[in-house]
Amino acid sequence: MDEHSSLTRSPVAGEHQPGVQAGEVMRLGRVAVQQRVLPAYRAPFFELLGSACPDGLSLFAGLPLPDEQIPTTGELHAAEYFSAQNRYLFSPASRFFLCWQAGLIRWLEAADPAILVVEANPRYLSTYRGIHWMHRRGRPVLGWGLGAPPVSGWAGYLQTAERKRFIRRLDGLIAYSRRGAEEYRRLGFPQERIFVAPNSASPRPTRMPVERPSPAGGRANVLFVGRLQARKRLDLLFAACAGLPENLQPEVVIVGDGPARPDFEALARAVYRRVTFTGDLRGEKLAALFNRADLFVLPGTGGLAAQQALVYGLPVIVAQGDGTQEDMVREENGWVIPPGDVTSLQKTLQEALTDLPRLREMGRASFRIAREEINLEQMVAGFLQALRSVQQLGLRTLSEKTVK
Repeated sequence: MDEHSSLTRSPVAGEHQPGVQAGEVMRLGRVAVQQRVLPAYRAPFFELLGSACPDGLSLFAGLPLPDEQIPTTGELHAAEYFSAQNRYLFSPASRFFLCWQAGLIRWLEAADPAILVVEANPRYLSTYRGIHWMHRRGRPVLGWGLGAPPVSGWAGYLQTAERKRFIRRLDGLIAYSRRGAEEYRRLGFPQERIFVAPNSASPRPTRMPVERPSPAGGRANVLFVGRLQARKRLDLLFAACAGLPENLQPEVVIVGDGPARPDFEALARAVYRRVTFTGDLRGEKLAALFNRADLFVLPGTGGLAAQQALVYGLPVIVAQGDGTQEDMVREENGWVIPPGDVTSLQKTLQEALTDLPRLREMGRASFRIAREEINLEQMVAGFLQALRSVQQLGLRTLSEKTVK
């Protein structure tokens, strides 16, 4: 793809946008967003954000490493897409990982944005040049990220110092979750310049969830949806189900595909046989499984699939992770358990499956959260609030920042 190729839809100026009062025309100027990659699941967010930016949205992103196996897209209709040339040193899982995105300055010169949003990751070395380019022109830059969880040891000390140096160059920060926002505050970033755009991949639901009958045969249906990688920890789910009393052992449906599928299938045959692997499903086939399930379980890392479960009115069990889990899963609609703890998962499953009427109540709470709090519209609204606020506040004046 050519570096400046794009598919563009010109938003209608003055139309009502998420987070904007009727009759109000939001003039941000042109908005630019830098990403290392554009995952396919993130495209709906950028389409909605692009439609909410009357002066246009430009996105800069490249390709992941082949072994990351991240489904990506390069097609956007409500925003321009510019293809970056990502150059990597080590993998993203390595503490020595670095990325350089060739073409970033050419993109900024072509897009000429009034405001820039970058991934809040100091390992993307070319981002420093982009920040400097914007600040020399007196234009603000926001960071967007999961947060900055504490890291121990000497390497953690260096990593924390690196994070602090990087975020002090920014004029604002957008966090995926309240916990992420608090982590940025603890690094010393001004609280009034930290914003939350709740991480989401699903729009606000417009249909009420189905009324779920009692499980056929008396056995509850437990659903998992996600890419089959080792970090999803399906081994914990199988072991936890095998440890339940026989009358509570559920039927488990695993939706998805990926490099760890053969290992997980072999493990299920050895540990817990009430498991069905469906492969990757979309549309009505996937919806049918959500509607038939009694409980959604995400035992490893991730979180956006759990938000999809909320849309279908399902109670959820998720492992604690980056903070997005705590925002969408509360006592009223599910459980957040310690990561890697099979005993905790087993106890939670037993508590959940013992009381199906309670599960139905929790599912209704999940749907309310998806409708009112955690959805794409609310994520866009949080983004727009951050963009408007930082433009009004102007550039920060810190000793590490030089505007010439």
